[in-house]
Amino acid sequence: MTTRLIAAGLLSAGIVVGAATAVWSPTLVGTVLRPAHAAQATTTQPGPSPVNLPDFTSIVERNGPAVVNISVVQQATQTADAPQLQPGDPFFEFFRRFGVPMPQERSPARGMGSGFIVSSDGMLLTNAHVVAGAKEVTVKLTDKREYRAEVVGIDRATDVALLKIDAANLPTVKLGRSGDLKVGEWVTAIGSPYGFENTVTSGIVSAKWRSLPDGAYVPFIQTDVAVNPGNSGGPLFNMRGEVVGINSQIYSRTGGYQGLSFAIPIEIAVKVKDQLQRYGKVTRGHLGVTIQELNQTLAESFGLKGAHGALVTAVSPNSPAQKAGVQAGDVIIAFNGKPIGSSAELPLAVADVRPGDSAQLKVWRKGNEQNLSVVVGAVPDRQVAQNQPVPTEQPRLGVAVRPLTPEESRQAGLTAGLVVEQSGGPAAAAGIAPGDVILAVNGTPVKTSSELRELIRKAGKNAALLVQRSTGSDRTTVYVPVTLG
Repeated sequence: MTTRLIAAGLLSAGIVVGAATAVWSPTLVGTVLRPAHAAQATTTQPGPSPVNLPDFTSIVERNGPAVVNISVVQQATQTADAPQLQPGDPFFEFFRRFGVPMPQERSPARGMGSGFIVSSDGMLLTNAHVVAGAKEVTVKLTDKREYRAEVVGIDRATDVALLKIDAANLPTVKLGRSGDLKVGEWVTAIGSPYGFENTVTSGIVSAKWRSLPDGAYVPFIQTDVAVNPGNSGGPLFNMRGEVVGINSQIYSRTGGYQGLSFAIPIEIAVKVKDQLQRYGKVTRGHLGVTIQELNQTLAESFGLKGAHGALVTAVSPNSPAQKAGVQAGDVIIAFNGKPIGSSAELPLAVADVRPGDSAQLKVWRKGNEQNLSVVVGAVPDRQVAQNQPVPTEQPRLGVAVRPLTPEESRQAGLTAGLVVEQSGGPAAAAGIAPGDVILAVNGTPVKTSSELRELIRKAGKNAALLVQRSTGSDRTTVYVPVTLG
């Protein structure tokens, strides 16, 4: 069974949770049973001293009312293997005559997560993956009040979303500093695992500054707090009752809690919140480099004394980094005077710089330190948060796509193409899956999502998609016929 990172949101599909009944049997340890007449002769041995365990009751009493349950109705999706029935088909007439829902008809998906109130006038934080693509978002408080929520904005890069409900004088949480956390410190989470509202779990900080796949802008807090599907978006508290993180992902073989949970530091979430609230989107600094972590072997091969810094593996053409003279093989060891200890620190440091501002890079190149000046650019629009889902979805085709990264282009030997991130509807029915690369539509190459949208719009009922797909180390290019929605 494979281990995977799972966003801890809950998508309901007929889940039945059963109660496990445990039979508890007390065990007498180190006890000798004696006759009653011998009782006076025994001497009571001193027992172990009471252990001072953490008490979370005051944290829960103070903050529980500010933690909410979020239920979501998502855009309708279509089963990948559903037959495509058209008017005139005998089965179409059969389903229509007897009032049976058509197999190709879409039914809305429902999801569930958690969130917390950060201002008394109704501003809430949660995870982006909880509300992304939502058609309807409902927020439920512990006193059973329910509100329809507006999605002010989402930021997929950090998995943070800002919601607004029309209410006043709401209970709020107090925000703290994740930077003050220490490994081994007690923390507690409140959320709605599997829909069980205001569930409290606790544990310790297992590690800090964890770098995870697709988490370039987030140095995650790792804990062993029990976080399960439905906990996503809920707060992580320190022992002072302050929110230090937003529970976001779990590392699991089964889909449930296995002792590895990850939270977004609250400082990052607040920066995202402020930009979403003010501008409706997040703007980040951008260098245009692909980097990887250094290990001791790599460090020695580059002549570095320690495995610190970010190793540049590729530089994007016409990027700020290329214009500044950064080269593949450079090791960025400092940014604006701050040492870069690991590769995960660089994207976060660059993101905090306003596009257009200058920054100083210290790089290690061929055994020597060099100082470079760079004018920081802006992250391309496809990577920037917006009020609505990133505009790469193709409803008529049923896919969400993005351009190839420079590294993907190099590995696949392609100069253009669109990577399928999600597939449903007509595309999924035709066998197009996430990871496929769409190269052309009806013989016309596509480089951008807008080109794909226009070609699909002009197509009739059918379209022939030229697709490259990978099977292990092999790559094949095939035409896939699609009956469009």
